[in-house]
Amino acid sequence: MIKIYRSEYGILTPVMNIEKHSWILLLNPSLDEINYIEKKLNIFSEFLRYPLDEEERPRVEKEEGQVLIIIRVPMPTTTGLYNKYETIPVGIILTEEYILTLCLIEHPIFDDFINHVNKLRTFELSKPVAFLLQFIFLATTLYIRYLRHIDKIIETYEEAIFRALANEEILQLLSIEKTLTYFNTALQGNDIVLSKLLSGRYIRLTEDEVELLNGVLIENKQALEMTKVFTSTLANTMDAYASIVNNNVNVIMKFLASMAIILAIPNIIYSMYGMNIPLPFQELPPLKGTPHAFYVVNLIILVICVLLFLLFRKKKFI
Repeated sequence: MIKIYRSEYGILTPVMNIEKHSWILLLNPSLDEINYIEKKLNIFSEFLRYPLDEEERPRVEKEEGQVLIIIRVPMPTTTGLYNKYETIPVGIILTEEYILTLCLIEHPIFDDFINHVNKLRTFELSKPVAFLLQFIFLATTLYIRYLRHIDKIIETYEEAIFRALANEEILQLLSIEKTLTYFNTALQGNDIVLSKLLSGRYIRLTEDEVELLNGVLIENKQALEMTKVFTSTLANTMDAYASIVNNNVNVIMKFLASMAIILAIPNIIYSMYGMNIPLPFQELPPLKGTPHAFYVVNLIILVICVLLFLLFRKKKFI
């Protein structure tokens, strides 16, 4: 899909034809669309194909006045059992007359970007560097927004996980851990890209643009630090849960062992009295010939079991 935008009075408006100082947005483009843009705008074919590789890493390249910037942006996905986030590459190509962006999917960041700049009513596509910095700034704030949402999820599951008997909470936290790994890798790559842009080797920056780029760098580092903090918090939570599980297993094993010992007493006595041989105390006058002998034996067994139970309870085995 190809979308074309022009800036009129500081507002981005869609148009049908490509003109000078246009923004061309390619979303999951077909091969014919890529070839059309390559020939019409004389864009390097590699610049149009690199961002369409799902595993492409963030980087900056410059060839004969054309600059390719690849960053990775977060993307919510519902594949699998739980909601999670991944990252995908977005390519931004700057030429003297055009701005191109490429993405594998119709990512909502582009609509957010259009709404954002239209609220400012000061945006001009004739300033490609400002477009680039505003877009990267929005991508970084998107990371921070998702990270705050992840933080709330972690807090929720921290309370539920310690009283949970099923594996649902554990699997959800593992999904979050995978998301944080994606975010950490993407943000580190984006940080390298921003540092290269700040060096001035690829694009010329005015003082205002340098100040804006420094702000974007600060936001990106904040998102990176948040990712590291949440990763550490999540790891500590998982370790604490593992310790609690081990402790609970020990408690259960002590309880079962204690109950096995207590229940073994009646089993031993009943087994002895079930044998067809003379047994101790069976000929004693209090028991011999009485119809209550069975109940007396059971009472003695019950007293022994209760005493053992109280002893184990005092030792905190139960």
